[in-house]
Amino acid sequence: MSDPHPARPAEREDKRSFLQKLAEFIHPGPDSPEELIEALVEAEDNKVINAESRAMLEGVIRMADMTAGDVMVAAPRMDLIDIASPYDALLHLVIDTAHSRFPVFEGDRENIIGILMAKDLLKLQRAPELNIRALLRPAVFVPESKGLNDLLRDFRGNRNHLAIVIDEFGRTAGLITIEDVLEQIVGEIEDEFDVAEDDGDIFGLPDRSFRVSGDTAIERIEEAFGVRISSADADQDFDTIGGLIAHKMGHVPKRGEHHVLAGLSFTVQHTRGGAVRWFKVSPVAGLPATAR
Repeated sequence: MSDPHPARPAEREDKRSFLQKLAEFIHPGPDSPEELIEALVEAEDNKVINAESRAMLEGVIRMADMTAGDVMVAAPRMDLIDIASPYDALLHLVIDTAHSRFPVFEGDRENIIGILMAKDLLKLQRAPELNIRALLRPAVFVPESKGLNDLLRDFRGNRNHLAIVIDEFGRTAGLITIEDVLEQIVGEIEDEFDVAEDDGDIFGLPDRSFRVSGDTAIERIEEAFGVRISSADADQDFDTIGGLIAHKMGHVPKRGEHHVLAGLSFTVQHTRGGAVRWFKVSPVAGLPATAR
């Protein structure tokens, strides 16, 4: 007599690789990058890939049409070292900016003669007789039109992580790092100062001061601290506290600089890409809470 409940055959394990499954899903292939991106969105909807994989693949596709000029740090925002600067000034700049590599110029800022690694300054501390020129590494120059795919390949091949971007006339247009390129694929690479947007923009500190994002809306500052901040000049309109303070100071603030506004002291804790990421904010004793 046959078994009324025969055992079900074991399901076969899907041994296809992720790329094989993705290729089969989008076959026949799309005819344009836009169609490929749409196919990736559909693949995510159908659980073939997850959201993180879709975002990274989309970044790779979009990066194919991007150039160094699209993502570089513009020349006015570059932190440069004057080779004629004394050691103490060099050390101060390194500490304030927290970069690991610095373009070095001689005479004119356009005359970049090499790259200084921050860690190499330790050699000067141990052997002051060394000439800083001996510590410089060759500067790599690339045109604004250099494709990011090619640039990433060059970065990996020559182990240089920073390049000076020049315009069509041979002038310095900016600089670009391997991190700038990789962020086009994986998104912003976070550090200890990075906080998710949902986590907030104002945080209390143990010393009764506050850590405030430079992107915080001025209205939010007024509400949180009970102050009144007028909006800069009549012909200017600023939405964020970072933009307003930079305007008041007349330059891009550096780490450690501070400015008093509306009875509050704003000290720059961290900058990135020429903008303030975080301030340390505390009330100034004896000053009224009104705009200055």
